Amino acid sequence: MPIALITGATSGIGYSFARRLAADGFDLVLVARTRERLAEVATELHEEFGVEAEVLRADLAKLADCRRVENALTDQEIDLLVNNAGFGLYAGDFLSHDLETEDEMVLVNVRAVMRLTYAAVGAMVERGEGSVINVSSVASFAPDPMAPTYAASKAWVTAFTQGLRQQLAGSGVSLLALTPGLVPTGFQDRAGVEANVPGIFWLDADAVVDTALKDLHSGHGVSVPGLAYRAIRVAMQYTPRRFYLPLTGAVMARLT
Repeated sequence: MPIALITGATSGIGYSFARRLAADGFDLVLVARTRERLAEVATELHEEFGVEAEVLRADLAKLADCRRVENALTDQEIDLLVNNAGFGLYAGDFLSHDLETEDEMVLVNVRAVMRLTYAAVGAMVERGEGSVINVSSVASFAPDPMAPTYAASKAWVTAFTQGLRQQLAGSGVSLLALTPGLVPTGFQDRAGVEANVPGIFWLDADAVVDTALKDLHSGHGVSVPGLAYRAIRVAMQYTPRRFYLPLTGAVMARLT
């Protein structure tokens, strides 16, 4: 059976990835911070789909924990890595945030993605096959005055994934940056977001995963789930930043 390793696997998009991949016949390595919830999800997936689900408790802001996940990626043949773990901060302005929490966000959103991708891709290149999905955000397409660190961290994820994908062209290894918009998960609660936006901008986590896997198999480098967000991305590509950046702040102000 193929094996997928998923970070942030116990809720939101990560949990949807775990269920979808288990249904598709993948054995799983599930990574998250809460051991009890990991055990619940692993038991659920094993009983429902008959797959093996290994659990690995890790706080990816901690280098020692990150290295343990790296070892899991190199100690066995991982066919698909889903770097999903991440969080954002929106409540209050930058100077009102705790600096240590901002730093933790960069460690999880950037450093962990880079290190785990490095560990996985090395073995995949040697085998001539394998895939990595790095979960970014629609926020990666423009600076965000309401969440400058978060948007910058996700811009790094998208750019890193696109650059490495080009570098590895022809190697048999596929990379995809998944850039979802609003998904009703615990992410908004932790970020301090109370989203008051039309329903068209809300995405279903299972639909996001379905789009990501279709785009990965179709050879795309960036996946933008949802018609509304695809339209926004196209509009941004043809609009000078000096026009749409003020709108970014206005839109994000409605979320807080």
